[in-house]
Amino acid sequence: MISVGNASLNAVRRSRELDSLSAVDVLVIGGGVTGAGVALDAAARGLSVALVEKHDLAFGTSRWSSKLVHGGLRYLASGHVGIAYESAVERGILMKTTAPHLVHPIPQIAPWLPQAKFVQAALLRSAFLGGDVLRTFARTSDDYLPHSRRVSSAEILRYAPTLKPEGMRGGFLTWDGQLYDDARLVVAIARTAAQYGARILTHVAATDVTGRGAVLVDQLTGDRRSVDARVVINAAGIWADQVASGIKLRPSRGTHLVLPQSVFGGLSAVLTVPVPGEVRRVVMAIPAPDDRVYVGLTDEEAPGPVSDVPHATEAEIDFLLNTISAAVQQPVTRADLLGTYAGLRPLLDTGHKNGEDKTADISRRHAVITSPDGVVTIVGGKLTTYRRMAQDALDKALAQSTLEVRRSCETHRIPLVGAADRVHLAAVRAPARFVQRYGVEAPQVIAGPPELQDPIAPGLRTTYAEVRFAVRHEGALTEDDVLDRRTRIGLSAADRALALPAVREAFAAV
Repeated sequence: MISVGNASLNAVRRSRELDSLSAVDVLVIGGGVTGAGVALDAAARGLSVALVEKHDLAFGTSRWSSKLVHGGLRYLASGHVGIAYESAVERGILMKTTAPHLVHPIPQIAPWLPQAKFVQAALLRSAFLGGDVLRTFARTSDDYLPHSRRVSSAEILRYAPTLKPEGMRGGFLTWDGQLYDDARLVVAIARTAAQYGARILTHVAATDVTGRGAVLVDQLTGDRRSVDARVVINAAGIWADQVASGIKLRPSRGTHLVLPQSVFGGLSAVLTVPVPGEVRRVVMAIPAPDDRVYVGLTDEEAPGPVSDVPHATEAEIDFLLNTISAAVQQPVTRADLLGTYAGLRPLLDTGHKNGEDKTADISRRHAVITSPDGVVTIVGGKLTTYRRMAQDALDKALAQSTLEVRRSCETHRIPLVGAADRVHLAAVRAPARFVQRYGVEAPQVIAGPPELQDPIAPGLRTTYAEVRFAVRHEGALTEDDVLDRRTRIGLSAADRALALPAVREAFAAV
């Protein structure tokens, strides 16, 4: 088991490692899930590694997902069997080896509602059955993800009590994987990479990037330094075209609403609602931690300058509210909203080939591209397959370099910090909330006076122990790092205001 000390990220370690940095085997630019995955893969192969991120871990697209680790049902429905199979394999690795503490099975229901056409129901059932086949080939047993089946309206309503029962013709039930939180996965990968010796340097920008190195700018002090590298991998996601030449992206915006569980009466499964007038498109209501539900998602083209934090449009909010309201007894309104979030997918521009005229039609398969100056860029893909994306990017970069590496990729068998099998996780002596977030590290998180387990403000579930751990061990350097990535308090403006004093107190104590 990886110790907290060896995997700790904090201001002191960052300063020490940045000050001594002059040359590395592998320089990774971008601190999202793929960049963190590349850093872990390279460090585990025995290479010297530095990861630099202009903002914070999981600052970009990696924190704006649906939090689902899915087997690619959407890709099955559109005929992309290879992508779906890859997703199913990587889902199994996450659930059984890499992050069993952060990924859990979740039921997914697809009620056959009056407004749903027969072809929509047939496609969903076919996708669920195809998912069963892929699950078998991916060697994910029924103990983790049971097979799909047809269910009665009564069973559907037990999972989703607020659905309209009138005219419902039963539905379908399957199982998929769900992350406790996507940003927490990124932090866990980065900390594991740090345990293997990688330098994880957040709030450090890379400029003048070439295949032989870059100029690094400390965003906290303004200091600049040059670093030489044998291999440079651009994993900057939606900003990849600003780092390397020859990259043309076509961003797609996915928007979610954040709602209280009370609106859904205790939703305990992912609720899938077909979009009227579209055969393959659905909206999902997804149960989330801290009594929240995420409703999403959209798939809209997002041309123009890329903002650091994308925002939902009024039209997207209305679309999601209207679609989900058509399925439930009491319409969901803007008055119910706790907040919204939107993320940009870094899709490779395919030049509108094969009749593609919408970002929803562009393949989610990842691509590895080498620029004329030697920078290797990884774009596309999705959160579930981050590990394979990282492996492919590093393999290609190493094949083009003069580095001699004796080890092949081992990340499919490396547990992240906090990970353990289900038996060991069940035996951890800590409240369930902490085990879900930290796995076997939970007792170390709550070690200290009992009041550390108190909520940091009335109405919030985040505790002083979590905030303290974020600052001391998870690399949080600013208040926003804690509020928006280590916890998800910042998704609600009201909750953010309540939590801010405690977060400031934690930094002052350090």
